Amino acid sequence: MATFSIIIPVKPDGFIAALSSLRQMKAAGHSFEVLIAEGCSPSRQRNAAANEARGEIVYFLDDDSRVTPDCLTVCAQALEDETIAVAGGPSLTPSDDSQLQQLIGCALSSLLGAGAVRNRYRAHGSARITTEKELILCNLAMRRSAFLQSGGFDDRLYPNEENELLDRISTSGLKLFHTPEMAIQRSQRRTLRLFARQMFSYGRGRAQQTLITGHGSIISFAPLFFLIYLGLLPLLPCTAVSLAPLSLYGALVVLFSAATAVSSGKLSRLLLIPLYPLLHICNGYGLLCGLLGGKHGRSRAGHTESAITVRRIKEFGQSAW
Repeated sequence: MATFSIIIPVKPDGFIAALSSLRQMKAAGHSFEVLIAEGCSPSRQRNAAANEARGEIVYFLDDDSRVTPDCLTVCAQALEDETIAVAGGPSLTPSDDSQLQQLIGCALSSLLGAGAVRNRYRAHGSARITTEKELILCNLAMRRSAFLQSGGFDDRLYPNEENELLDRISTSGLKLFHTPEMAIQRSQRRTLRLFARQMFSYGRGRAQQTLITGHGSIISFAPLFFLIYLGLLPLLPCTAVSLAPLSLYGALVVLFSAATAVSSGKLSRLLLIPLYPLLHICNGYGLLCGLLGGKHGRSRAGHTESAITVRRIKEFGQSAW
């Protein structure tokens, strides 16, 4: 049976909601330990905990990830193939989230809202070999040997540190695996302000990842192109040609929002109409700031290894914890 090291980064003295579902998890013969990495630099926290881990598989969760009872069994089955180094599943919006949080979940799991990465937020299709675009760090397991051999997370990046690492792992010839059964539940941001900041952060991280690796997808920068277009629009003559992109975008927003309202039977889903532009504009602005900020992004000078504490709150073989 596989042995797991479950790793959760958290801010100093932060609340760890994930522990509740972990205590209800059915190990089904799989031995596991739980490591809490406290600090203010998630990439370094995860690296520090992985270095201290004793399991064959390191399983990264966020402090608010809620796992299913059989997640370790599903994960172990996915990693039975020795050529598969990484396995993960989606992060789903809980049914008891607020209406705004539900709307955010709808936007992120739609083609218009998140494009190729939408399967990070919906349980869709069957288990499959995949790329970094379908995997998310709040629900990601990998062989510890592959993690260490690859050098771990690049601590210049946050977020998008997992995307850069997964690219390195797949380039080495190992495979990545997505299984919808390995889903967790994780609440969306509670306010529009927090959602806007999240989308900005995702854009900035993607831009910095592109600068560091030297390659990236053009489609990932579509929100930036849209933002530039909006900025130039007042300077352009008001013609059908200049307004065509905005008209097409508006039509797509209304179409996708209406389709979601019809399929869900909830008229409130029409509130996606203002939410999509907020998502894309904030993401585009993040991309712009990430490109202008360079490879190192925000200063990490205050985030040193000495500021990180790793606590093992459950040992292998320990039943009550």
